[in-house]
Amino acid sequence: MAKLIGRIKEQNELRKYYESKKSDLVMLYGRRRIGKTFLVKEFFKDVFDFAITAIPKTKEVTTYDQLMNFHITMKRFGADSFNRPKSWIEAFYQLREMLEKSSNKGKKVVFFDELPWMDTPRSRFLPAFEHFWNDWASSRDDILLIICGSSASWMVNNILDNPGGLHNRLSGSIKLSAFSLVECEDFFKANGFNLTRKQIAEAYMTFGGVPYYMSLMERELSVAQNIDSLIFDKAGKLHNEYDHLYRSLFANSESYYKVVNALAEKDMGLTKEEIVKATGIKDGGTLTKILKDLIQSDFVTQQNQLDSKTNYKASYRLTDFFSLFYNKIVVKNDFGDEHFWMHNVNTPKYNTWKGLAFEELCMNHVAQIKQKLGISGVLTNVYQWSSKTTKPGAQIDLVIERKDDTINLCEIKYTKDKFAITSKYEKELDHKIDAFTAETDKDKSIQLTMITSNGITHNAHSAIVTNEILLDDLFVIAY
Repeated sequence: MAKLIGRIKEQNELRKYYESKKSDLVMLYGRRRIGKTFLVKEFFKDVFDFAITAIPKTKEVTTYDQLMNFHITMKRFGADSFNRPKSWIEAFYQLREMLEKSSNKGKKVVFFDELPWMDTPRSRFLPAFEHFWNDWASSRDDILLIICGSSASWMVNNILDNPGGLHNRLSGSIKLSAFSLVECEDFFKANGFNLTRKQIAEAYMTFGGVPYYMSLMERELSVAQNIDSLIFDKAGKLHNEYDHLYRSLFANSESYYKVVNALAEKDMGLTKEEIVKATGIKDGGTLTKILKDLIQSDFVTQQNQLDSKTNYKASYRLTDFFSLFYNKIVVKNDFGDEHFWMHNVNTPKYNTWKGLAFEELCMNHVAQIKQKLGISGVLTNVYQWSSKTTKPGAQIDLVIERKDDTINLCEIKYTKDKFAITSKYEKELDHKIDAFTAETDKDKSIQLTMITSNGITHNAHSAIVTNEILLDDLFVIAY
């Protein structure tokens, strides 16, 4: 039987609203496949007074279809006396009537799943929804209305940042993100998998901690075999997921693909100007909206990149692991090999991907890294850095610039065994530190931090390392 894994903070939030003495409007959002519906339904079980899931939004689906779905759902919850509503105003009036006649004396839980799909063209769904909440539900003390949507941009623009009738009416918003490594470990254990932490990390570097993707894996297959079966096999359940993912969330998805594909080519990210050059999309409202939507959906991360000694410039990195794996690996499968990943295990292509993906995994677990360093409460700016003037060039995988006048320069290495620092590599590390210090002119203490999959070999050259962080250190809950 499925059970809730992790999501402790989110469960506590839902419990708080369920136990409150007033009516609450709560927004739950996050990218597709992240487990929003599962969280709500598992947490509340059978206490819903009304729960509806919209029909997926396509060109063929009309307001009539959504209202018919509403009517059928009302009947399923015992409201047999109503005719099919002809408008959303009428639909919400019927819901109000049903809830007023409810025998439930406690908090009445109402759940609208995939709310954005209900907002079909010219349906006037949103004004009707606003009126339902403002005119009736908010004035009571027994309604918990939970609205959910995979289109994070629609939810943020139309609900969270609503300038009209819903402005400041939300009791709270809950953004559901991907599992952390330790939550993935709990998930696999709960589902009978016997995976090492390196194997869990490899699954994470492909599926990105998305619960639905992991739920498709088979216990009797290795991680590599699962990747082949789900992604490279033409009948695999995730074979066409990349296309479906963006088309299901964004109108004019082709422009989103252009931006994502351009970012996939640059591991350290691109500035807005560089994105314009790479995609041909003009710098203006359209590009700003695309980047905002991708950030809200957890596909892209904005970071303050150090551009000069004193100037920080916004840059954008593709941080969705599934999209990265697709662009780095899947599109390279020119001959349609359905066992492509198994055939490439331990090849240079495979090892290069592991190294890049492990860097992203570490960027994704900066909270755990800070906790290991003992600086969880210290304000930091996190970014990557590459030299603009030094010859030979220098690059830092991860910079943690701290408010306590300290900078952690992090080198990230994914290896099969312990990583040994040689005399040559020690000189490279010295060069990187010198280049960063000279070009940034930072008057702060510099600490070299090694983040590795298996630790470092302590030898005559390892004393250059101030802090050591292992893959195991990322498998913790960060507070």
